[in-house]
Amino acid sequence: MTELQPIAVLGGGSFGTALAILLAENGQRVLQWMRDPEQAEQMRLSGENPRYLKGVRLPPGIEPTSNLEETLGQAELILVALPSSALRDALQPVAAQLVGKMLVSTTKGIEPRTFKLMSQILEEIAPAARIGVLSGPNLAREVAEHALTATVIASEDVALCRCVQQALHGRTFRVYASADRFGVELGGALKNVYAIMSGMAAALGMGENTKSMLITRALAEMTRFAVRMGANPMTFLGLAGVGDLIVTCSSPKSRNYQVGFALGEGLALDEAVARLGEVAEGVNTLRVLKARAEELGVYMPLVAGLHAILFEGRTLEQVIELLMRGEPKTDVDFIPTAGF
Repeated sequence: MTELQPIAVLGGGSFGTALAILLAENGQRVLQWMRDPEQAEQMRLSGENPRYLKGVRLPPGIEPTSNLEETLGQAELILVALPSSALRDALQPVAAQLVGKMLVSTTKGIEPRTFKLMSQILEEIAPAARIGVLSGPNLAREVAEHALTATVIASEDVALCRCVQQALHGRTFRVYASADRFGVELGGALKNVYAIMSGMAAALGMGENTKSMLITRALAEMTRFAVRMGANPMTFLGLAGVGDLIVTCSSPKSRNYQVGFALGEGLALDEAVARLGEVAEGVNTLRVLKARAEELGVYMPLVAGLHAILFEGRTLEQVIELLMRGEPKTDVDFIPTAGF
């Protein structure tokens, strides 16, 4: 990659902006595309993203823009940080410009109608592109404010992984590589569901033992599902699995945790999402995940329980009571337990 060639970041939200900041601070020229021309102009004039990362200054080198065709025409490496609901509609019309490009999805979501992950949608739109996934315990504001952070770039394309590592790796941001794109991406998408339940548990004052149990059983559930879908269970012992799950389920900075906390305080789902003011991917993922788990016959009691709370009128206390009355299973699915 030549020094003058820009890197594109698609998305004007908090994580897209945090990535743009990292790239610019590493000396890269960054074209940050967003759909709203007013937001791009506001960022140019104010030197920050007041809508999503208020108070964080944008370093020189970031060029906010609303011209997608021009952005894609200049960049070979493109980081896609669009909401899952907007990704297909935004990129399908410009599919011809994506041939041969390196497309890295950073969106932790699942498309409702098809149950496709974001990298699979990119592959469908641009079959001749080179595809990767960036995922890990990466709260956007902490990344932008230079808290020590690590992430995973996942692709079978080794050169793509090295390119992303070179572009993003810096003083406070460490980038590890993985070949299990599917596992890394599933980890990022599935953990959002459990963060909602963890936020609810915190709002209701449940103990540390309870929180630990929820997180650990969540890891068992999401690993069980991902392996059924073809992922490597070992991936879930890393940053994109247990690492991302811990931070999302324990931090008030997590958007999905915030939605759960608001629900625990008694707000309706619509009110909780409205209070957040951003996309909480876990709500959308929950709907499709429950249906897919039932279709595949994967045992996911936490997912079923949270779905009952959000969409079937149950309370968290009722669901936990049902979970505690359920027949105990083995602790870890992938360790032989002869005799149990």
